[in-house]
Amino acid sequence: QVQLVETGGGLVQAGGSLRLSCAASGNIFSIARINAMGWYRQAPGKQRELVATITKSGSTNYADSVKGRFTISRDNAKNTVSLQMNSLKPEDTSVYYCYADGIRQYWGQGTQVTVSS
Repeated sequence: QVQLVETGGGLVQAGGSLRLSCAASGNIFSIARINAMGWYRQAPGKQRELVATITKSGSTNYADSVKGRFTISRDNAKNTVSLQMNSLKPEDTSVYYCYADGIRQYWGQGTQVTVSS
């Protein structure tokens, strides 16, 4: 089993920055099978949507809405993934979930990001 624990998030004014981090822990064999890691978000009344993902080799994918503003990075040795969010907008307000794809999909508990106008 793999657990994903997110840190970061909080309240920030529009135009500000936040950094989210996520650490994977648990069964080392399951962790070793993780390829893609990333972030999804879900706003009230909306479906969960992809924000950004990164593979073990470093290939990245971003939602169009965050391209140029968010940067995803990964430390394979530490089993962590981070999301640097700059130029935040009120529409970025959501619960952000860490995600890992290995033997199965794993999800963190979510962390709230609120951007005030």
